[in-house]
Amino acid sequence: MGAIVVAGVTSGVGKTTVAAGLMGALRRRGFKVQPFKTGPDYIDPMYHTRVTGEPSRNLDTWLLSREAVIELFSRAMRGKDMAVIEGVMGLYDGRSALGEEGSTAELAKILGAPVLLVVDSQKAARSLAAMVTGYKTFDPAVRIAGVILNGIGSSQHFEMCAQSIEQCTGTPVLGYLPRKEELSLPERHLGLVPTVEGAVNDDFFARLVAQCEATFDIVKIVRLAEQVQTPQVEPALFPVKRQPKKAMIGLAQDMAFSFYYQDTLDLLEAWGAELAPFSPLQDSALPRGVCGLYIGGGFPELYAAGLAENISLKTAIRQAFRQGMPVYGECGGLMYLGTALRDFEGKVHDMVGAIPVSSQIASPRLSLGYRTVQALNDGPLLKKGETVRGHEFHWSVLENTSVDANAYRIIDKNDRLEGFQVRNLLVSYVHLHMGSLPSMVGRFIDSCERFHNGQGRA
Repeated sequence: MGAIVVAGVTSGVGKTTVAAGLMGALRRRGFKVQPFKTGPDYIDPMYHTRVTGEPSRNLDTWLLSREAVIELFSRAMRGKDMAVIEGVMGLYDGRSALGEEGSTAELAKILGAPVLLVVDSQKAARSLAAMVTGYKTFDPAVRIAGVILNGIGSSQHFEMCAQSIEQCTGTPVLGYLPRKEELSLPERHLGLVPTVEGAVNDDFFARLVAQCEATFDIVKIVRLAEQVQTPQVEPALFPVKRQPKKAMIGLAQDMAFSFYYQDTLDLLEAWGAELAPFSPLQDSALPRGVCGLYIGGGFPELYAAGLAENISLKTAIRQAFRQGMPVYGECGGLMYLGTALRDFEGKVHDMVGAIPVSSQIASPRLSLGYRTVQALNDGPLLKKGETVRGHEFHWSVLENTSVDANAYRIIDKNDRLEGFQVRNLLVSYVHLHMGSLPSMVGRFIDSCERFHNGQGRA
């Protein structure tokens, strides 16, 4: 087994492009590639999955314990040859300016994996050697084993950069990507455009993989990856055997809602949930037999008109909520379950109306960061007083709220109140990874099973 971490000196240097291209090149050589993403990102993993055919998994060293990270990594690597782990932000960037928690560097050390450092070379040559020197000496426990240069302008430019880096740092330069617009991935307000929207076609991935095969030293990268030394831990998150089916949970999945951690879905299924995907954009009714709903994040603001027009499904969700069905919504799910959504043009679209709050895309400031939340009430995921780590990432804000937030107290944000809980409905801007507190899995499934047994099905 091999593993390599694709890290960047900063955000925006092309980590996703390099990682996806490397995954595809390895796959073409016959390797069974398992993709991973450092941190809480939802969109980058979609590109990994598109090029490998395998669900990409998030490894977050702040959301998850060290043991959980290793367990999830090791479990995903069963039957696989090679792990390619894309980093987050810059190599040493994490939760705070004073520690490594949540950083790519911390993950690389936990997994005992070598690092392939992606450097933007568009406006420098010899100066890149100084940059790589700084990254290598900042934390010698991080094994920066190779460098990939992005934005190379010519063969002469590549030679100048590579010679300087290798002579001054002793670190091999193992490839480059040329400065080509056709190798750039499409972006918008929250980062890359999700692959479910079809913004990138198969031709793009074919060109990217061919480029990496031509200008990466795949053989040397594989040799480095084989130096991984991941410790072993006793499995604790998953049952020894998958549990019998207890409850069918409807999972909102389409172009408007696609932000889910794969390991959260796997945990739910392993402990007795049957996940039934449905589309809030296209389906006129909920899947038959569901006794719980999970509506994750995504881009409801871009599809607000279509969501508003699907009156029959909105009515079905509203009726299910009123009957007491457990409903859990995160970020985009919160926006959809509210009364209305005001889009980029200021047009208001009617949403489900399960809670009396409206949202709008008019914030001048991105709400971004890790959050520690404490439950204010007993609910479908948490008991009153329980704490769990999560993540917040959105431009939208709430407006016209006729109720006060009552779901969580955000401990690391001056006890700010967040989210809404009404009976068995829990919605919040905070995204949760159920591996952070595994009891959430059983509690959610049990609440759905109780609804099924006590009040019938939707």
